[in-house]
Amino acid sequence: MTTTYDAIIIGTGQAGPFLAQRLSTAGMKVAIIERKLFGGTCVNTGCIPTKTLVASAYAAHLVRRAGDFGVDSGGVNVDMKRVKARKDAVSGQSRIGLETWLKKMKNCTVYQGHARFESPREVSVGSDRLTADRIFINVGGRAAVPQMAGLEQVEYLTNSSMMDIDFLPGHLIIVGGSYIGLEFGQMYRRFGSEVTIIEMGGRLIQREDEDVSSAIKEILEGESITVRLNANCIGFSKRGAAIVAHVDCAEGTPEVSGTHLLLAVGRRPNTDDLNLEKAGVLVDKRGYIAVDDQLRTSEPGIWALGDCNGKGAFTHTSFNDSEIVAANLLDNDPRRLSDRIPAYALYIDPPLGRAGLTEAEVRKTGRNALVGKRPMTKVKRAVEKGET
Repeated sequence: MTTTYDAIIIGTGQAGPFLAQRLSTAGMKVAIIERKLFGGTCVNTGCIPTKTLVASAYAAHLVRRAGDFGVDSGGVNVDMKRVKARKDAVSGQSRIGLETWLKKMKNCTVYQGHARFESPREVSVGSDRLTADRIFINVGGRAAVPQMAGLEQVEYLTNSSMMDIDFLPGHLIIVGGSYIGLEFGQMYRRFGSEVTIIEMGGRLIQREDEDVSSAIKEILEGESITVRLNANCIGFSKRGAAIVAHVDCAEGTPEVSGTHLLLAVGRRPNTDDLNLEKAGVLVDKRGYIAVDDQLRTSEPGIWALGDCNGKGAFTHTSFNDSEIVAANLLDNDPRRLSDRIPAYALYIDPPLGRAGLTEAEVRKTGRNALVGKRPMTKVKRAVEKGET
């Protein structure tokens, strides 16, 4: 059976549902397809569950510091089963709320299953065939698992599978010194795990200015997290019950032995099983869908939004993609990707917020720059809260 729509949206991440609302409110007949869990990465394995875990870790950290504020609290016992249950409840509430909203949306039909292109205008979902002149791809991404020597010999975790554990790793080895690795590193150190972060580069979160990277390293090491940089040759082996990471670092021992391994070395798009070749949609060598400044793909009538287009793997950039598309289609407003000011956050404690260029990027332009710096020891509110 073939059903014709004005628009088909593949995926219910942060762009798809809001675009469905705009299009259906404008009178279009919309189909939206979800393969597994409504809400995509943010709701299920990203923003919402991880920040819920960060909150639990912060509570444990604050209790341990209670004496600094003149409060006697006794010992700290982190019950990981209850921590996970709280995380699951918060995430589940968001997922159910989104699913309910979509299924009640006027002019919108929800399909659950694996969407595949049959042609530039036709998508199959199981036995259903859907056609539309406008198709929007919002399929997100997943953890990248690179080829590393000996990786097949050991068990490893990703940001997604970390959501399933309800125990405290004795020693968590994290490969990757950017957003995901640093957030999980501080989080599990505060839960009570020993943590070692291994980074191939010469500093953490390398897109930042050197002084910012240095400050982040100092914060983490201040909580007894071991940071190993310049790990140019990383391999793994099993030694009894232990996982051994072999690192070729300029400093420190050549091996790190731990109980669990987390790979936090980037993301890859979920574009490899959509039959994009049948739609004439081009991807780059990493699998990201090529788009222009208004998120149009190589095939007229097909757009790509969110993580799968490689233009920003954040909730707010995905949502902004939906705003750009809706503005162009419905509002006669030619908004563009190139108008977007980069903004993001790293949710360690204290958190890092970034909007616009780094100092190094500004200096490369040759422009005059006004640079302001103020240590938190000079900010009275930070002193009062013990957050210097």
